[in-house]
Amino acid sequence: MKQRRHYASHRLNRDGERLVWLAKGLADSGSRVEDGWWEGELSALIDKLLAANREETINQALDRLHETHIRAYDELADLIEAGVEGQRLDTAEAAVQVLLLALPVLASSRYNIPARPLSAQILANLRVQMQAHVLAGGARLGLADFLFSPDQLPYGYLETRRLLTDLGRAALAATDLHLPPESLPETGQYISDVRYVLAAVATPLGRPLFRWNEVDGERAMAEARWVEQAGPSLQSALPGCAIQPLLPDAFFSAWRRADREARPHALTASVTYLQGQLGLPAASLRAVVAPYYEHRLVEWRVSFATAEQEAVVHGVVWPLLGTEDETQDVGGEIERLLKQSGLTSVIVLDQRMPLEYCDDCGAPLFPNADGESVHAEMPEIEGEAPPRHLH
Repeated sequence: MKQRRHYASHRLNRDGERLVWLAKGLADSGSRVEDGWWEGELSALIDKLLAANREETINQALDRLHETHIRAYDELADLIEAGVEGQRLDTAEAAVQVLLLALPVLASSRYNIPARPLSAQILANLRVQMQAHVLAGGARLGLADFLFSPDQLPYGYLETRRLLTDLGRAALAATDLHLPPESLPETGQYISDVRYVLAAVATPLGRPLFRWNEVDGERAMAEARWVEQAGPSLQSALPGCAIQPLLPDAFFSAWRRADREARPHALTASVTYLQGQLGLPAASLRAVVAPYYEHRLVEWRVSFATAEQEAVVHGVVWPLLGTEDETQDVGGEIERLLKQSGLTSVIVLDQRMPLEYCDDCGAPLFPNADGESVHAEMPEIEGEAPPRHLH
């Protein structure tokens, strides 16, 4: 999974050293012909390690490259993801390519955002819309019958590949995969979060997978039609929520896009939530934005208070993703989004804040206007208690 990693000093075994050597060779390659050789060697070794349940060797090689050769790290991460989310299967009819898909939905609510089984009717409706607007003609589809929270997505490369295998069989049969809800972990309660439908698509080797791979297809048009036509089915799975469907795509690509889009979504959802809960217009809210460090910049945190009170009533974490670091003007982007949401008072602190959490409950602490990290405490509100966090 292409994200920043924390390096731990260790001695690599022989396969780990070979992964590192091959990835460096690919990063330094001078032609597509040479690329093909390096990629073939790497893919074969990755498949061997995954088949032997040796994920730790892969992770150790990634850790080493993240600190020593970032281009090689990216090359290796790309090929690992390709080997995890995609497979070639030889059937009695022909060679088939299978790809794991994610169908993300941004959701927000003052109540719980459900993670739940999907009814046969919702799955049938999603299948129709996927075939009509997202998948290439003749592609076969398998859908998992559960709406996943981020906490319930497969953990690590091996679990993800196993799910691909199961969903790939379902796709070849053009049916759905049943997942027992009790087999999935509990999920946290947030006001803003992402939900996923997972699927697999199967096509003959060399044939298009997606509608936008075809001559008359276009990605932007596919997304517009998906949002319009599949939106009602996704809404019925998320009652009481405001939703924003995103374009279905390959698992890791869709997952990264959802992570990126979830950050501004959490900010706008928090403003809407606070207006409703406090009975105040956005202009009566104040936000403080600050960078939080642990050896390096890890995330930005945003606190909310009212214009009349100093106490922090809510907070949002904006994690850095991928190659983002302190050279990007993340504080300026957050300020712009907040002002677009109607806030007129936004303070961006120019100081390094330590990455602190509450000793009692473990919740992140958020900046106040004096540059101190404090607990966010929502005032007592009559009626049903909503979730206490913004994702």
